[in-house]
Amino acid sequence: MAEDVIALTVMQSMQRAVAAYEQGEVTEAQRLCRLLLNVKPDYFDALYLSGVIAGQTGRADEAAQLLSRAVSANPGHANAHYARGVALGVLQRPIEALESYERAIALDPDHADAHYNRGVLQAQLDRPALALESYDRVIALKPDSAEGYNNRGTALAGLHRHAEAVASYERAIALKPDYAKAYNNRGVSLAGNLGRFVDALESYERAIALKPDYAEAHNNRGLALNELNRPADAVQSFDRAIALKPDYAEAFYNRGNAFRDLGRNEEAIDSYQRALALKPDYASAHWNLADTLLLLGDFARGWQEYEWRWKLADRNDGRRDFEQPLWLGAQPLEGRTILLHSELGLGDTLQFCRYAKQVAALGARVVLEVQPPLLPLLAQLDGVALAVPRGAPLPAFDCHCPLMSLPLAFKTDWNSVPADIPYVRSDPARVAAWQERLGRTDKPRVGIVWSGSRSQRNDRRSMALAEMLPLVRSWAEWIGLQKEVAASDMSVLASCADLRQLGSELADFADTAALVELMDLVVTVDTSVAHVAGAMGKPVWILLPLNAHDWRWMLDREDSLWYPTARLFRQATDGDWANVVSRVSEELMRHFSTRR
Repeated sequence: MAEDVIALTVMQSMQRAVAAYEQGEVTEAQRLCRLLLNVKPDYFDALYLSGVIAGQTGRADEAAQLLSRAVSANPGHANAHYARGVALGVLQRPIEALESYERAIALDPDHADAHYNRGVLQAQLDRPALALESYDRVIALKPDSAEGYNNRGTALAGLHRHAEAVASYERAIALKPDYAKAYNNRGVSLAGNLGRFVDALESYERAIALKPDYAEAHNNRGLALNELNRPADAVQSFDRAIALKPDYAEAFYNRGNAFRDLGRNEEAIDSYQRALALKPDYASAHWNLADTLLLLGDFARGWQEYEWRWKLADRNDGRRDFEQPLWLGAQPLEGRTILLHSELGLGDTLQFCRYAKQVAALGARVVLEVQPPLLPLLAQLDGVALAVPRGAPLPAFDCHCPLMSLPLAFKTDWNSVPADIPYVRSDPARVAAWQERLGRTDKPRVGIVWSGSRSQRNDRRSMALAEMLPLVRSWAEWIGLQKEVAASDMSVLASCADLRQLGSELADFADTAALVELMDLVVTVDTSVAHVAGAMGKPVWILLPLNAHDWRWMLDREDSLWYPTARLFRQATDGDWANVVSRVSEELMRHFSTRR
């Protein structure tokens, strides 16, 4: 009889606790639950309600403990497992939280909230495919879930399925027209691989109209504006993002990039440094800071910052993980074998292989690893004992250094750039073969290159062949050194009888060097051919875009520290190649008239 009374009292107390909770009297509900747990420590209903209340009042650790006791008392209660998952998620314990959601779903396959939160955690754990499965299930259970469609879009974007992501965001917006986050996310996917920056900008601006204090949307708007070549407007957008969120490291970084596009390099440096003050391991900010410092001639700091390139998240070319130690100039090299290895573009290898001679002078045996197309040209480089193609088995070596770390190793400054030209030489046999192919001429020979690799995103260094053709006049023999000709240039090339296109016949860079050897002068945009000609000591005129971000050409110079025979011609107005080509044409006439 006494036990029945106690049971009735407990049940009535629990009913009062639930009623108090439902009426918003959370403190009273919690008090009653605690009294019940003093009497019956494993009472599931009191454990569960106490845990829910603790989670809702910001006491996640207590909530997790209470709900763990609850699911031990009643393992078959789906909502208890779900609530425990919520508390564990707040505590940044995603694996345990995920297990709780999985258990809730096993008990109740139609638990839409558990599927939703499972998707959130899978996304946090960088498992977009699994997140997508969860959001698809949410939408099947709740077809009007705008949040489900929005997060489904994010998962699709993580799988690089951006067109589908945009469609999912648009469905979220249709269900919830004031959904600022979905507009922002839609903009990100439109700008991503889709490159629809005008549409992305419109989407960000809609998000901002709905939520004026949306710092992320202001930042993303700035990114779209910069892609649309509106850097001044981009700066204003980044400034707004920073005003709303003063610790927004990414916005400081992005503002630095916009300042660089405006040629405001000191302000760019300040923005990068402020980003790094907030986020010291921000590799992209270190990398762009390095570029800007080197552009301004601050080599001492620039080379140090340049080493951060290895930590860039999207850098998938050039990194090597060797057991042998990295050499950066501190250890003696006498009697040791060092591997010098390429990392980025062909032009970078051509520029920095010059250091092999200095490394050998320290007493080292130098093994040089380069991209296969460069091997025939660089195999006999001064200071190199053995040259090998990248990807081939390597001989034994004691230490290694990436080619682009050699300026740091040698503490290169303005006065010590190794510019002993030529350091690259053509093969006499190949030169003779090309001489026979060209035949004799009584005119000066000028080689031209008008375009770099088409794979480079937002390529401002290249021009169309039609833009360079005003150079081609009958007073000279014009040789096309362009290796790859874009489809859009083919018809122009076919109609130009005064330009002999031989670039497509070049087997490798030894061929390129042999043909360059026969030129009186090379005119080129910023490509590997510029480096071949410069390294050979041939007169080379390099045409550069406004605000060329390549630090090696520095600012406002008409000459090059790295290539004494180079002459630089820069755009005065963004995208205006016509004036550059006109100036080059006049200077070519003057140059060759003085030689006659």
